[in-house]
Amino acid sequence: MSLNQTILKQLNTTEEGIVKQLDHDVLEIFSTMVGIEITRKEVEVDAATSFKDSATAMVGLAGVFNGLVSMHTSKKLAMTFASAMLGMELEEMNEDVTDALGEIANMLGGSFKHHFVLGGHEVRLSIPSVIMGDEYSISAGNLTDTLTMMFDCGGEAFLISICLEAV
Repeated sequence: MSLNQTILKQLNTTEEGIVKQLDHDVLEIFSTMVGIEITRKEVEVDAATSFKDSATAMVGLAGVFNGLVSMHTSKKLAMTFASAMLGMELEEMNEDVTDALGEIANMLGGSFKHHFVLGGHEVRLSIPSVIMGDEYSISAGNLTDTLTMMFDCGGEAFLISICLEAV
């Protein structure tokens, strides 16, 4: 996991500072908005590009920095998140699940964007996109400019990734 040093200098922070902010944001969003308690796994994680029986929700960043904030999770955990968020039991991947995952990605992107705006940087968010399938690959940006963190929900792991590039 590593972000471009030029971007970190422009943001006047360190990778550890970004990790601390993102960790706080993700835990708060899942606790207050999704209604699920999660924990961060303190492990080094490489950016994932291939997924099986999974769902990926993402939102693009554009402005002074371009990039992508994404969440990668199993279909089972995606249904758990959506069920908790919507207050109803979901047993299949459907529009309710994709809407909920898109909203989580939007909240993650908005929260992360907030840190840029405070620094006087203009950054806009795209509409959320959700991909799901039995097997798929994603290519977004340069993997060396991607920060990926692993979180745990009830013994099942999921990933949050941020890929940034300076414009």
